[in-house]
Amino acid sequence: MVLKLEHVTKKFGDFTAVDDLSLEIPDKEMFGFLGANGAGKTTTFRMILGLLDASGGKITWDGKPIDYSTSHLVGYLPEERGLYPKLKVRDQIVYLARLRGMQKAKALTELKLWLDRFKIPEYENKKVEELSKGNQQKIQFIAAVVHKPKLLILDEPFSGLDPVNVEMLKEAVLSLKENGATIVFSSHRMEHVEEMCEHLCILQKGSPVVHGSLKEIKRSFGKKNLVIHADFSLDSLKSYPGVVKSKPTMEGIHLQIEGEYIAEKILKEIVNQGFIRKFSLEEPSLNDIFIEIVGDSYE
Repeated sequence: MVLKLEHVTKKFGDFTAVDDLSLEIPDKEMFGFLGANGAGKTTTFRMILGLLDASGGKITWDGKPIDYSTSHLVGYLPEERGLYPKLKVRDQIVYLARLRGMQKAKALTELKLWLDRFKIPEYENKKVEELSKGNQQKIQFIAAVVHKPKLLILDEPFSGLDPVNVEMLKEAVLSLKENGATIVFSSHRMEHVEEMCEHLCILQKGSPVVHGSLKEIKRSFGKKNLVIHADFSLDSLKSYPGVVKSKPTMEGIHLQIEGEYIAEKILKEIVNQGFIRKFSLEEPSLNDIFIEIVGDSYE
């Protein structure tokens, strides 16, 4: 059940929010959307869900549009949380699950499992407004997944969460993927996408600037990061031929180099100068790639 976007465009008057976006999101995989605020991520999600009509192009899931007939197969966590503050957690989740075609008893069983998993079983009969922001987010997440969707769209699921809750939610998302869900999520945190996704798209001003398999993107980038920790000065390496960028660190230096062959030359150059504690050639980070392509730091 592949999710396919073909030449999708969305205009609001003269403003183009999404510009000729074509993507294939593989079945049962996790796909990351990256982009600064205003890059077009949320607009894309709303078009996938049929909440907004595209100005041009076509969106299909398993060859068909997403509409009311597929709503029981789809879960959505919006960026602006939308829970009813005066309703109790239990009533809220049951109501939303019933809208997805679930029986009340089944919804309650699933709710209890999720509350236990998130270590908040005592919140079942609390009103949403009585919960902290982080716990409200957990309830919103449960609302998106209680009916066991085959396609799950998460818009900034980790924003505003402390590190402990981020890890808890990440584990939950990964377990849903292992159970066969296709998951598309947006984030402005590159490390989350890098850690969790096999495929990704970086949007800038509504257009994809990087798109494809994470492994392929990193492989095709070519440049490498070289980390050296040594007990002698490495300042001379800043202007070494083939070094694109350098950053001193507490322990040594972090270099971005044109290719692995430069690392070999540098090692020959410094090997007799003193004790080298670390000499490590590493893949570029997504942020390195973004800066290279866009000419600007992502954050």
